[in-house]
Amino acid sequence: MFGVERQKLMKIAVCDDDRPIREELIRLIQRQVSDADVTEYPSGEELIDGGADFDIYFLDIDLGSVSGMDVARNIREQEESGRQRSIIIFVTGYREYMEAAFDVNAFHYLVKPIDEEKFSEVFSRAWKEASVSHEQIKKYIMVKSLGTRRKLLLKNIYYIESRNKKVIIHTTNETLEVYGKMEELENRLGNAFYRCHRCYLVNMEKIAAYSGDNIQVTNGDNLLLARTKYSDFIKNYMRYIKNGGIVNG
Repeated sequence: MFGVERQKLMKIAVCDDDRPIREELIRLIQRQVSDADVTEYPSGEELIDGGADFDIYFLDIDLGSVSGMDVARNIREQEESGRQRSIIIFVTGYREYMEAAFDVNAFHYLVKPIDEEKFSEVFSRAWKEASVSHEQIKKYIMVKSLGTRRKLLLKNIYYIESRNKKVIIHTTNETLEVYGKMEELENRLGNAFYRCHRCYLVNMEKIAAYSGDNIQVTNGDNLLLARTKYSDFIKNYMRYIKNGGIVNG
């Protein structure tokens, strides 16, 4: 069985110490998504101390003692501990921090004063990517293990392995031996997973690096990539990214 849990409304944070800028950003957001769930913060400290998770962050950089870069680093550190991956967009008057934005995997870097047409284009792409990500993390499969039916969220699966006529699912919480065949699971899981070798089915969200004959997943395990599948793998992985798939940087 395969399914999707009911999707919750995406959450957006706007963090800027200039109130008129916050109001302008919220106006531009709500012009495109009228019912957007937006929370505003006048400082980086308040955003971090609030402890809330957001799907999209709009961050100024010059925020005082806790900068937008500090906030972004904190977000990425939290994600390494298992928090949902989010989109960070900097909105700032300083062009010189553009290179540093790459270090925190920023989605985009908008320079003040805000160009409304450019904002609309960037926010539209960010919303699309966040929507795909939001939907993807709710998907699950039902599997049978040790006589019990279990629900596994796809976002928690690193890869599936065929070993000694057994099917083993490696997840963020446990390793499960399940009833079934690799071909059956491959068909059920769809385009977010790739059969990189006859023995391995990898979750493309969990790919950390790859070479001509190897795929490393984010838990550190290395999977064989059949040389005959390398070109097809690249094509499918690029399509996955283009369609808004989550990539671990």
